[in-house]
Amino acid sequence: MIKFDDIDKYIDSRFQRTFILKGIDMEVEEGEFLTIMGPSGAGKSTMLNIIGMLDEPSQGQYYFFDEPVHRLSERKKTELHKHYIGFIFQAYHLIDELTVYENIETPLIYKGIKGSQRKSMVAEMLDRFNIVAKKDLFPEQLSGGQQQLVGVARAIVGQPRLLLADEPTGNLHSEQGEEIMEIFAKLNKEDGITIIQVTHSEKNASYGSRIISLEDGQLISDTKSQVVKAD
Repeated sequence: MIKFDDIDKYIDSRFQRTFILKGIDMEVEEGEFLTIMGPSGAGKSTMLNIIGMLDEPSQGQYYFFDEPVHRLSERKKTELHKHYIGFIFQAYHLIDELTVYENIETPLIYKGIKGSQRKSMVAEMLDRFNIVAKKDLFPEQLSGGQQQLVGVARAIVGQPRLLLADEPTGNLHSEQGEEIMEIFAKLNKEDGITIIQVTHSEKNASYGSRIISLEDGQLISDTKSQVVKAD
């Protein structure tokens, strides 16, 4: 599904080149639940953004379902992102002026899905995450945990093949964080969605099947993890 071949990301200043990622080789099979770990500044979020086509590598080759992303036009990358990838952020990134219902509906509008179908798809998400009663509220009227539930619903309503999560429980207390991680485990196991998360939490990492560690922009380990079973 994903292949990185000698991926670099760097910033050139007048006198030096600063590497954010250096020489990353990696493959991810469809259906995996992968965690990226490492200290602050290791390049984790940059790596996730390159996978999600929100950023470009400076050098190297990136293949997504055998498509050479490093050679694709911006338009083609946008299409791939729109149809295959859902993204969940630590800071939720909900649109303040839109209700819960409208936030979840937004990616379906971008995909050109017709109104009647959008209505049933959003209704399914509201029901699945027990937020039907919140559908007409705005983000500021929700708790952090509820906002992140809406963020997850918005990310998966379009049925992506790949879900990317950048510190998805970083702003939540432990019980809310566990709820989000249980949802991820079920999405991976029952829906077959490939998940790649960035986290500092060993406990969150244990929900996945594999952990890669970055340090100073380099991949220093790639190991299987003990999987926590979703209820």
